[in-house]
Amino acid sequence: PLEVSSTRVDEIRDALPELPGERKRRMVEQYGLPASDAGWLSQTSEIAEYFEAVATTSGNARAASNWVMGPVSRHLNEQHVDIDALQVAPGDVAALITLVDGGTISGSVAKTVFERMMTSGQAPAEIVKAEGLVQIDDADVLGEAVRAAIQAHPDAVARYRGGKTGTFGFLVGQVMRQTSGKANPQRVSTLLKAALDDD
Repeated sequence: PLEVSSTRVDEIRDALPELPGERKRRMVEQYGLPASDAGWLSQTSEIAEYFEAVATTSGNARAASNWVMGPVSRHLNEQHVDIDALQVAPGDVAALITLVDGGTISGSVAKTVFERMMTSGQAPAEIVKAEGLVQIDDADVLGEAVRAAIQAHPDAVARYRGGKTGTFGFLVGQVMRQTSGKANPQRVSTLLKAALDDD
């Protein structure tokens, strides 16, 4: 009979790669991800490693999960390639997340930057600088855009003031459109609400 020592069994066990189930449990515990997200991200070691590199570098595991499961996955499906063939490194996706978290660009602009990254291979900061995509946070500039949106859509303003607050999102969207998505959404909401509530 074949006899294998407990020491050899331990050596073999330690040499085994992390299995998907174990990886999923670890991701839930380590990154605070929902089990469904961790399950998707742990389906292959390559996707898991890409995600973990983005999460670790950016310091924002939730955003890393959203980007890998969203735009990155969509690009892979459209191009019919594996993540190993992706020309955008995890560090560049992490840098993009950092630009959003730091308020340099808005979330909507980040999607445009990501598409440019996929086609040009440039770093996100280079694209933002070259195309003038820095987020607008100036109260005077945004105030003017807010006033223009209010003047252009009196019906939506009247509905909002009549209690139909659902039109608020529409008006925010109009301001964002005027600024090509570069306005700081939180600042826009604050300025718009103040303007609408000021009779």
